Amino acid sequence: MEPTIRASRECHARLDLPPPPEARIQLPADMPPRFAIFADAEEEFDWSGPFRREATAVTAIAALPEANARFAAARVAPTYLVDWPVADTPASIAVLAGMFADGACEIGTQLHPWVNPPFEEDVSAHASYLGNLPAALQRAKLVALTERIERAFGMRPTVYRAGRYGVGTETATILAESGYRLDASVRALFDYRHQGGPDFSRHPVWPWRVAPGLSELPLSVALTGPLRRFPGLRATPLRGLLNRVPLTPEGVPLGDAREAIRRLLGEGHKLFSLSFHTPSLVPGHTPYVRDAAGLRTFWAWWDGVFGVFARDGVTAIRASEIVALLGEAA
Repeated sequence: MEPTIRASRECHARLDLPPPPEARIQLPADMPPRFAIFADAEEEFDWSGPFRREATAVTAIAALPEANARFAAARVAPTYLVDWPVADTPASIAVLAGMFADGACEIGTQLHPWVNPPFEEDVSAHASYLGNLPAALQRAKLVALTERIERAFGMRPTVYRAGRYGVGTETATILAESGYRLDASVRALFDYRHQGGPDFSRHPVWPWRVAPGLSELPLSVALTGPLRRFPGLRATPLRGLLNRVPLTPEGVPLGDAREAIRRLLGEGHKLFSLSFHTPSLVPGHTPYVRDAAGLRTFWAWWDGVFGVFARDGVTAIRASEIVALLGEAA
């Protein structure tokens, strides 16, 4: 019995391992389903090329006010997870600070290690996952970014996402020490080991307590298709038979997203986490929005998803409200 207890305690303080069942945060039974948007506010870079420290342009942030107005019309206040180039550029700071001051959005943290000082590691695919770096360097980069965001926006961020979902064995401890209350790094059911990243294929989609004061809210993902009832297959999607559907407009057709939402609601899912990358707001910066037609598809996806949520009584919630909700439930 004792080995099982030790394993469960270890899982509580780890994001790279699936949590034990007792770590699950049970949401109030009478709580209606809610959804939130966590957007990666980041620099533009070549998604198909090597990582480069000098790729730090943030011109797409200028498109945020118009985009955020569309979210506001749907009564949504997204959380923009800001990385170093965005928090270190006066123009992008001004854009986000204005929306934040108006209460139209919230600000969190996202860390891309290859453009985030201190620069002590060689740039590589392996090192692009923060959790692969020495713990001291991880901590130094996070402290530098957290303080930079605090100076830029006059608030200390408490919501975090690892760039490229790159959590490691020390991530939870470092986040808790740095005052973070909510992590949104886990992309449940996905496995990035072939790239040198973490394996989330056995992680759940429900929220859980990671460490004292720190909760995890994974990106909402659903398995659809007739083979979804076979857990051993979930890391190997088979189009039409087993589909792994994250709730993002990037690479996910609207029909698949609708089916995923229906599946999650049917399973009693109460807290939906949706995501996108801010460079997708301008055609040509990401593989998901290449041209004007791609941008129209991007916004049609959001309109369609908001329509599903409205029909099924799923309303928006702010990240700060999620922090309080999960803190109370835990």
